[in-house]
Amino acid sequence: MTAEIRLGCQGWNYTAWVGPFYPSRTRPSEFLHVYARAFNTVEVDSTFYATPAVPTVRGWASRVPDGFTFALKLPQEITHEKRLRHSESELQRFFDVARELGPKLGPVLVQLGPDFAPSELPALAEFLPLLPRDLRVAVEFRQRGWINDGIVALLAEHHVALALADARFIPRSVMLTLADCPTSDFMYLRWMGPDRQTVDYSRVQHDRTRELEAWLTVMPAIVGRMKTVYGYVNNHFSGHAPANVRELQRALKQKVVEPSQLGEQLLLF
Repeated sequence: MTAEIRLGCQGWNYTAWVGPFYPSRTRPSEFLHVYARAFNTVEVDSTFYATPAVPTVRGWASRVPDGFTFALKLPQEITHEKRLRHSESELQRFFDVARELGPKLGPVLVQLGPDFAPSELPALAEFLPLLPRDLRVAVEFRQRGWINDGIVALLAEHHVALALADARFIPRSVMLTLADCPTSDFMYLRWMGPDRQTVDYSRVQHDRTRELEAWLTVMPAIVGRMKTVYGYVNNHFSGHAPANVRELQRALKQKVVEPSQLGEQLLLF
């Protein structure tokens, strides 16, 4: 089995990308449409702040081609405010709206807060059975204490992926070893960076070659055991996420659409 690898950015709505990525004079209303010519998936950050309106979700779907997928973050009302407890109605509402994407709905990310400690395991154990079994869901922990055989087994029982992130929360070395411990038929990877000090998203400012090379060493094992691999780069990783995605695409011998080609494509419309 060889997995399909889908790589994209964490978000698309960045005016700083106009010029270095989006063609000059691209309007914000055109960002997603143009983005989808370069990448076939995106992680949506806005759903973390609130469940979107149905027309909004339908609008996203209408601006991308067939085969494109959206990864949605579960709202913070569920993960951070209610801390996974007593959230059945909010969860149902979110998934009802998410399903409006139809086949363009990719995985859903349950991003837990850095203060969500292993002592809250009972809340997680009661929450996992509430998740729809027909959709792909990944959980991201931000404390090292969560990473143990028991949690891996619990997630596997519910066919929920353990999201692997290159970030400050859990050492990269630990994350890399988890590539050999799949808990679902898909993998969810996130390249976050060590901090959020970068504020200029127009260019690469930090060389992350060694970090990406470390992840590429475990890719063969991941690809050989998964149906799909989703990977998303944050601007804070090196300063300009689209460049990192293209770097990964080249290393994995995927088709790369350069920014200059996006400008040429606009002339056709």
